[in-house]
Amino acid sequence: MDFEACRRAFLTRDARFDGRIFCAVRSTGIYCRPICPARTPKACNMTFYPSAAACQEAGFRPCMRCRPEASPDLGAWRGTSNTVSRALALIESGALDHGDLDALAARLGVGERQLRRLFRQHLGASPVAVAQTRRVLLAKQLIQETLLPMGEVALASGFGSIRRFNETFQQLFGRPPGALRRSRAVESAAAVGGITVRLPYRAPYDWDAMIGFLAARAIPGVETVTARRYARTLAVDGARGVVIVTPGAGDFLVAEIHFPRVPALPAVIARIRRVFDLTADPALIGAHLSLDPALARLVAARPGLRAPGAWDGFELAVRAILGQQITVAAARGLAAKLVAAHGDRIDDPAAVKNGLSRVFPSPDLIVGQDIAALGMPKARGAALEALARTVAADPTIFTPRADLESAIAALRALPGVGEWTAQYIALRELREPDAFPQADIGLMRAMADETGARPTPAALLARAEIWRPWRAYAAQHLWACDAVAQPELQRNQPDARHAA
Repeated sequence: MDFEACRRAFLTRDARFDGRIFCAVRSTGIYCRPICPARTPKACNMTFYPSAAACQEAGFRPCMRCRPEASPDLGAWRGTSNTVSRALALIESGALDHGDLDALAARLGVGERQLRRLFRQHLGASPVAVAQTRRVLLAKQLIQETLLPMGEVALASGFGSIRRFNETFQQLFGRPPGALRRSRAVESAAAVGGITVRLPYRAPYDWDAMIGFLAARAIPGVETVTARRYARTLAVDGARGVVIVTPGAGDFLVAEIHFPRVPALPAVIARIRRVFDLTADPALIGAHLSLDPALARLVAARPGLRAPGAWDGFELAVRAILGQQITVAAARGLAAKLVAAHGDRIDDPAAVKNGLSRVFPSPDLIVGQDIAALGMPKARGAALEALARTVAADPTIFTPRADLESAIAALRALPGVGEWTAQYIALRELREPDAFPQADIGLMRAMADETGARPTPAALLARAEIWRPWRAYAAQHLWACDAVAQPELQRNQPDARHAA
């Protein structure tokens, strides 16, 4: 990290560096974002770190004015260390809340020392420090943006006990957590029976493209979508609730969360971030993809395009298998039948208010059922039942692996999952930025030449080499382009489908 370059970013309050660098001030013991409104400290008192976790591990506390917990959580190290990216995804989903570092490293196919070294290199902090910082910053956000009781804030942010929660805040801020709460009523407390949090991102953000993608695939009863609002039911660790996401007045989304179990909140927030791709750096990705003239015009037309994630790996796999060789609309119809037949009902007031009635069925509800009776080929119904049986026996199947190749191999071993489906699951559920379903008919159609001739899957894969390590985002641009050019999707060929 170049000291003068970092200092210039703080002197000019350059928002482009928000989330990329943090300044720790030795004279005050506080660390800040580049956009902090406070007076820039003397150069001799400034030290720069690549992450908030590195600042806190060095003994600095978050600034109360610029609020580091509100900075965009960028995945800018992707492409240089995908291992770190995959580890962060697992940490955000609670891997270190219920397990140890050895288990996390084993899931990623590296040793504990190697994982520590990578975190030091790319984030300036250890994996444990990153997990602890996430808990502290989430707790601080809940204290300042909601009216949750302190005991519930402790549980919701992942602290094992209220005593540990109080000790951490006393040590870090020199005051009890209750003293950090603003005296005035907070806007986010308006949601009766739920909590509302702001989830920042790096602008620009193509909300219209994101909501259009989700609307085309929304399952009646599970999801409702309007131009400015997305709502759906969700199950986390056996608890059922409702999430409602709307665009905010600034560079953030507003998430209204109604869940009966407060400790599920970190997992719910992690899923919202994943689905709406809030950790992406569109400038970094767009600059790389724009090196290809064929994609440059697409990136210029949609500079804030994101790669939508998935709410649940099993749900995504089922929907992808249902979508094999049929249109997106037809696949959605089959998914609606599946939910109506096997999904549990939900009577939460927020669900009723938003026209939601059911939760997507879990694997154990599918096991032993005649899925083909819903109106599909028997082989596909049998594949879905076998998939449910496999996932019920091993719920960790849809988690990041050591690399993209091993993830694809593991996914292809699942019943009913071929190369296209495996790449699609890796793209949306595992959040692999280089996943690329090259046999997708929409991608081939979008890359057709002037005569209308489409490339073969092999030719498209070779063509996509220049897009690495962001092929997933290149695919999203091509799908968006194809959706405009082809409003009515054609029937697909075997294993050459459009994204379900």
